[in-house]
Amino acid sequence: MDPKTASNLSFVLNKPHDVTFVERPAPSLQNEHDVLVAVNYTGICGSDVHYWQHGAIGHFVVKDPMVLGHESAGTVVAAGSAVATLKVGDRVALEPGYPCRRCAPCLSGHYNLCPDMRFAATPPYDGTLTGFWTAPADFCYKLPDSVSLQEGALIEPLAVAVHIVRQACVSPGQSVVVMGAGPVGLLCAAVARAFGATTVVSVDIVESKLRFATSFYSTHAYVSQRVSAEENAANIKKLAGLPAGADAVIDASGAEPSIQTSLHTVRNGGTYVQGGMGRDNITFPIMALCLKEVTAKGSFRYGSGDYSLAVELVASGKVEVKKLISEVVAFKDAESAFNKVKQGEVIKILIGGPNEKIA
Repeated sequence: MDPKTASNLSFVLNKPHDVTFVERPAPSLQNEHDVLVAVNYTGICGSDVHYWQHGAIGHFVVKDPMVLGHESAGTVVAAGSAVATLKVGDRVALEPGYPCRRCAPCLSGHYNLCPDMRFAATPPYDGTLTGFWTAPADFCYKLPDSVSLQEGALIEPLAVAVHIVRQACVSPGQSVVVMGAGPVGLLCAAVARAFGATTVVSVDIVESKLRFATSFYSTHAYVSQRVSAEENAANIKKLAGLPAGADAVIDASGAEPSIQTSLHTVRNGGTYVQGGMGRDNITFPIMALCLKEVTAKGSFRYGSGDYSLAVELVASGKVEVKKLISEVVAFKDAESAFNKVKQGEVIKILIGGPNEKIA
């Protein structure tokens, strides 16, 4: 595909609920280590929807028109002279954030904590709902022949789940409870099973999500009730046969009641990981955390090795991400796709690139 003649139509957020399609000049290689990628498919993340609805997430505020999207896969159409790992025609999953490579977090292997991270569709940086995207070659992961480009667009949320489950230090034979059965929660359950967890409980308030969870990778599902956190925790432990509690509890919801229930569900000496984002401040059961000597961790995006492992989990068949794809739509239907995600009508919807032909 020639970027000089193909479309670089972009899906641009101007302000909340105000999006337009803009034909922009195609980008060019910035240095000899970059590749130029034609974007084939892009998934919609909750953060994309939040920017579309509110124009901000925390202190990240959309002040100028911004291209949305960051869950993408595409095909290399040009490569810098120093690129040795990729060539024109290679299909890749795009890791959409590029660190400075020089700060203390970067040098310690925690580049996801880089204060100068340039992350797609996070103000002021444009995202990947566009025709062409330039990226450092080492942040583009070649897809094996057995992995489709549509599956490649799901590597990003899978890498998020890989990072969360790694933070939880899940090992074979353990029990894991995942609060929230959205895409990331479902993928956390899948990764936990791939890591050897034998009991994986999904918790949500929507029964249809939980029915899917048990057809995916969860061994148990619990519909959260309008009762105290302690009672919900007791119900979860009884359901899963975990009288002492779960070895690890992951919150992938960001909801205050789920977070409270999590601390009463984890066993003494267990691990709690906060993966979902919610309100800045909540009421937190600090006594449960202290008395049970729980190890509590945050989890933010993904770090070294997470993307590579995500690709391997899909290639090996250990995580069948294609089961999450509810629908694939043409680029012109991007706003309609955002509405479907907002309304909870889909698990994962993919938007074809502006040069992709969708039947």
